[in-house]
Amino acid sequence: MKIAIAQINSTVGDFSGNKAKILEFARKAKNEHNAELLLFPELVLCGFPPLDLLQKNDFIEFNIKTLEILKQELPEDLAVGLGYVSKSPNPDNKKPLNTYGFIWRRKLAFEQAKTLLPENGFFNEAQYFDAGEDRNVFRFKGERIALAIDEEAFLKTDPVRDLMHMAITILCVPSAAPYTMGAIKSRQEKALQICRQADVPLIYINAVGANDSLIFAGHSFVAAKTSLLLEAKAFEEDLILWDYQKVNKENYFTDYALPVTNQASISQYSGSSKGSSDLDELEDALVLGITDYMKKCGFNCLHLGLSGGLDSALVAYLAVRAAGPENTVCFNMPSRFSSQGSKDDSKELAQNLGCRYEVLPIEDIYSACISTLEGIFENRPFDIAEENLQSRIRGILWMAYANKFNSMLLAGGNKSELAMGYCTLYGDTSGALAPIGDLYKTEVYALCKHINMRSLNATGKALIPQAIIEKPPSAELRPDQKDQDSLPPYEVLDEILRLLICENLSPEETIQKGWDKDLVNRIVLTIARNEWKRRQCPPVLKVSRKAFGLGRNMPMARGVYEIQYNIQKPENQ
Repeated sequence: MKIAIAQINSTVGDFSGNKAKILEFARKAKNEHNAELLLFPELVLCGFPPLDLLQKNDFIEFNIKTLEILKQELPEDLAVGLGYVSKSPNPDNKKPLNTYGFIWRRKLAFEQAKTLLPENGFFNEAQYFDAGEDRNVFRFKGERIALAIDEEAFLKTDPVRDLMHMAITILCVPSAAPYTMGAIKSRQEKALQICRQADVPLIYINAVGANDSLIFAGHSFVAAKTSLLLEAKAFEEDLILWDYQKVNKENYFTDYALPVTNQASISQYSGSSKGSSDLDELEDALVLGITDYMKKCGFNCLHLGLSGGLDSALVAYLAVRAAGPENTVCFNMPSRFSSQGSKDDSKELAQNLGCRYEVLPIEDIYSACISTLEGIFENRPFDIAEENLQSRIRGILWMAYANKFNSMLLAGGNKSELAMGYCTLYGDTSGALAPIGDLYKTEVYALCKHINMRSLNATGKALIPQAIIEKPPSAELRPDQKDQDSLPPYEVLDEILRLLICENLSPEETIQKGWDKDLVNRIVLTIARNEWKRRQCPPVLKVSRKAFGLGRNMPMARGVYEIQYNIQKPENQ
């Protein structure tokens, strides 16, 4: 039996566009490759995550109506599995179901509602969906195909226990699993473990693309008891074909076709290079996140401020990969405190990237603002008010360009700065998207060095000027300013932030890891006091287990009880 796997890029709520893409892949699978069974990802029909759209009756109805159209338009002799939203059979329950069904011969031949609803931070499925109860198998051409929708396979203590008594021959795992660094390797290892336990092949069908802050890596695969037999591309739409024949219990895999690749929708920049390393995958994930956010939100092009610092250099590189150099504009906006080196470095980077570069000095505007404010500032000394005024002037000019040309402004802040509130509201936080807002500063350094190493190997020239990487980080808002005037060294800060944010450790537990008590308490206090600021920042692309804005919902006005407890607790407790 020839089984096709289609990982496609769905847009939330775009039923017409998603339907057209499903039909395109189905006809290609049938007409060009003679597939008998075609599998799509979880909730492919409506896009993931639908969030509060699930509380709208017409959204549920559009799922059902589009499914009815697909019944009539899909190839009749091709069985097609796909995910969608359906109504609960329980009339007392108004919540819909996260459903996966098989269409065959113009009929809905099988349906299975998701039974295990995760309650993670970025999308609390239990809040929106009713859990399914019954489990069964889809009988097709002599095979007994079972479904385990995403977490049903990977989060259960014993994912195959409920399936063993069904005498299944194939396990399908449709998924819409957001990308995080290193997650795909963990899923592949878990899949191989399931294959060994259940003694059946496993087909993993994952979504690809990006919706809002979430990125979906694709990487669909077929797993055997000891290895992966077939794997789709990462971060691209793909159609792969597997020729399955059950020979005997010890060897139920025969030959399989090479991948049949659909044209990728990601813009390719000459400096890019696909690879298997975590940093290559991280880079491709961020590029896809920018590309889809721009296209699905209706923007024509990208722009950003290029300061001569490392963060804006990385964002500029990612922007050029996402939109192309012809659709990317970098603005350098020097003030009286901007160093000549930063101006030269910005220009060199833009030339290396091949994108448009504009210089808009802000000194006249800044002087006018200072003059206007002179009376109400009451002759108080220069401080953060004058510093942040420069950043906010830049934000005004960036947003003016955004309005005039329907261009999407990218913010350049990283996770370390956002955690500590080391950013200016309505200034450098201005923008529609913060592409590196889930990368710690040390990760920004690592990715930039990786990009340069690859560029050196390919062309003999570093793409990001070495001076940008080597110079001490600075916002250049006052004479001789350095980040570490206000922050601990990033290699120290980032390790503590990882423990407090991603690992969710308490201050006491973090201190027990060997970190200085006063420093930990200071960082905890600073994180808490800047929650209100983060709430007003643009969305970040999620690439870690816990990103700001997703999976971390803290009150803005609160006391920092952790520190109080840490200080007041008696020594003998």
